[in-house]
Amino acid sequence: MGTCYSTTGAGRRDRKHAADEDESWWKSNRDSKFKFGGGGGGKGPTAEERALQQIPGRLFGNGSSGIASLYTQQGKKGTNQDAMIVWEKFSSTNEAVFCGVFDGHGPYGHMVARKVRDYLPVLLSTHWKTSSDSENEPNGNMNGSSHEEEEDNLSEEFEVGEKEQVPEKYIPLKKSILKSFRLMDMELKTHPAIDCFCSGSTAVTLIKQSQDLIIGNLGDSRAVLATKDDNNGLIAVQLTVDLKPNLPREAARIQQFKGRVFALQDEPEVARVWLPNSDSPGLAMARAFGDFCLKDFGLISVPDIYYHHITDKDKFVVLATDGIWDVLSNKEAVDIVAAAPSRSTAARALVDCATRAWRLKYPTSKNDDCAAVCLFLDPKPTPASPKKEAKEPDTSVVEHSDVIKESSEIVPCVEPDDSKLPEKDVEAASKKSLAECISNSEDEEWSALEGVTRVNSLLSIPRFLSGDKRSNQFKKICHQDLIEIDAAFLVLFRSCFMIMCIRAKF
Repeated sequence: MGTCYSTTGAGRRDRKHAADEDESWWKSNRDSKFKFGGGGGGKGPTAEERALQQIPGRLFGNGSSGIASLYTQQGKKGTNQDAMIVWEKFSSTNEAVFCGVFDGHGPYGHMVARKVRDYLPVLLSTHWKTSSDSENEPNGNMNGSSHEEEEDNLSEEFEVGEKEQVPEKYIPLKKSILKSFRLMDMELKTHPAIDCFCSGSTAVTLIKQSQDLIIGNLGDSRAVLATKDDNNGLIAVQLTVDLKPNLPREAARIQQFKGRVFALQDEPEVARVWLPNSDSPGLAMARAFGDFCLKDFGLISVPDIYYHHITDKDKFVVLATDGIWDVLSNKEAVDIVAAAPSRSTAARALVDCATRAWRLKYPTSKNDDCAAVCLFLDPKPTPASPKKEAKEPDTSVVEHSDVIKESSEIVPCVEPDDSKLPEKDVEAASKKSLAECISNSEDEEWSALEGVTRVNSLLSIPRFLSGDKRSNQFKKICHQDLIEIDAAFLVLFRSCFMIMCIRAKF
């Protein structure tokens, strides 16, 4: 991986000096609260992983909080290799929030993604505190290595199209992001339980500090901002660039280090990274954690850093893996989140729509894993008191008895009893959903067209009843038929008796 930064002899010596510094940092921090050795081998959570799981405000599974919603779903390709995290009060700061999504690939991609999810925020928090303290000390920034300067310049060189430069007060955070990504990659290289030679993970991370967003992107996951335009319409603004191998700057670097970039004939739209003398591994991204078989041939783990200042028009940010973006556009994703029944269900709604889109757009392909984090930037609106208005029931349209409340479920309304309603209101009260009609405990029949106003019904829809109702109805029919048979037999008997009497007279 070192040859990705410089090709000069001085650069190699600087990298060796920086590597020695990083190694000494690892040795000094191995005995801290969060240890980085072991784990990830499928033997259950280690002590440090259990300690991470007990941190308040840290979410890494399907769920939600007051400001965020996160959800992941396994695709049809095997183990779910996507991971995600939301960490409120990050780095012991009440205003800071850390969010991230990680897309693993390769035989051990799921282990790499989860390892990065667990320990990258810890590394970032540690170095952010350290760099902030060193910035406040006199001459505290004089011992920085030239390796960090090269890494910083490399990140700035590739931040093309950035609208807002990182403010001076967030320079320590930017350097901390660069260093934590480098140390995370070093940890994966020496990890005893995870083989990262041909396995790796992407990462798109976001730190919200007050009214500022600092984003670090590595790979082809994406961050999209939902904001209002001048006409108060919701628009999508892509905050990151998908680091694909076919980007000119990425392809130039890979080819400079003897790597190859080309697409296969059966998928000409997907550019991949290959070894110089072998048609493997075919990585579909230009930057990633792990994948050390390509680290000497142009693949790097240096993230792009982006900055955005939050305005009153900004509503939320969506972080998602490529399983979402391969089938949904930025605008579609923003509209789905905005139309979700509640904030707590926003991420799940997005993943569900992406899963259906996979089946529609690629019916013969296996859908990819999906993971999404929705971070809401504006304060949660207080529900307004409902206004009661007397309206006449409109029988010309289809009505539903379900109402959306501020919760994760759609709760059905309680229907009034028909027997207690006036005759003129019975028609309006009979408009129930199909599920309510099926689960209704009353002894009544229902029709599949119940509540639907139709001009003509040429067919008589069969009416289905439960077992008990069917038995009771059958008894009623049989009893009625016996009465009718008895009456008919009595009439016939009387007729025969009268005929016999007439014949006897003659």
